[in-house]
Amino acid sequence: MPEPSAESPIRSIAIVGAAGACGRQLCVQLLHNRVIDADARLQLVAHAGGASASAVHGLRSDLVDAFADFAPRIELVDEVEAIDTDVVVMLAGMTVPTDPTKSLDRRVLAAHNHALFAEYADGLARRAEPPVVVVQSNPVELGVKVFADALGRHRVLGAGAYSDTLRFRREVAESFGVSRARVRAPMLGQHGDHLVPQWSAVAIDGIDDEVVSEWIATQRRGRTLAVLPAEIVELRGRMMRLVSEGAVAEAFTAIADEPADLRAAVKPFLVHCTTGHTTEIITAHAVEELVVAIAFPDDAPRAAQVVLDGELGLSGVIGMPVRITHEGWSQVVDPVLAPDELDALRAATAVIDEMVASVR
Repeated sequence: MPEPSAESPIRSIAIVGAAGACGRQLCVQLLHNRVIDADARLQLVAHAGGASASAVHGLRSDLVDAFADFAPRIELVDEVEAIDTDVVVMLAGMTVPTDPTKSLDRRVLAAHNHALFAEYADGLARRAEPPVVVVQSNPVELGVKVFADALGRHRVLGAGAYSDTLRFRREVAESFGVSRARVRAPMLGQHGDHLVPQWSAVAIDGIDDEVVSEWIATQRRGRTLAVLPAEIVELRGRMMRLVSEGAVAEAFTAIADEPADLRAAVKPFLVHCTTGHTTEIITAHAVEELVVAIAFPDDAPRAAQVVLDGELGLSGVIGMPVRITHEGWSQVVDPVLAPDELDALRAATAVIDEMVASVR
């Protein structure tokens, strides 16, 4: 994170869905960490006529009370034509139910949120200079595709792969009793059942590669990534049954014994269904770190959903390590993939393509 005194080149950020749980968290984190300067602008985007149109008034007042010493100018917006910022974060839309007995099918989200994505993408495309868009609404891949078609693929990033990577790194770090900052563990693919842990790239500063390799072998248990989607579905179903029976502590205890990739994939659903709302803290944190990367680019690759056009022989939306710039992303940082990782990415791309086509 840059020092608060570092001047950010981002002069304005809009948060679509600012009044929601994730949007509020993102506002707090951006202002607390001074990602945007006091003379910049923050637009809180609400839905005209909806409950959020009232909620953003209270949110703005609360934010100013908390951060008045260095808060930027905070504007309220309720139509896409009024958004005129450098960066737009998409956090609005339906999310998965918090009832553990209800379906978690992302196709339902896709059918509901597609029109919302299209409305904002079309509106932003009419601007003379399109913004950089960070999508965290689900399905992330559908949002990335819709915005990329309207604004250009290099101006759109999906934050799902980055939040999945943060979770995977945390699970690896916890297994070794080290800080997450020491761990490299990319999570690529789909932000869903077809995520792709890049086990071949896992490394920990200060720990011998052979020790890490031996631990990875205990985690993988001879499994290939081809079976991971089915394992995720099975484990999630088992955990949701425990939660629905009121055995929340037992669910968190049971999942702690699972491999790190499965913990990273399924634990968010435990959080979602036991807190009564989405995983807003990590969701907002992932977006904030991508915004920081846009404001202060470096050479470090970050996992994000992007639209590929032949890179690594892949086309379509997929989570990959990319180099981030002021204008979005410039290139895929070519990962050295194991055969099953590349196969899993191909399978994830096919699943995503089918979902996008079915909606559009």
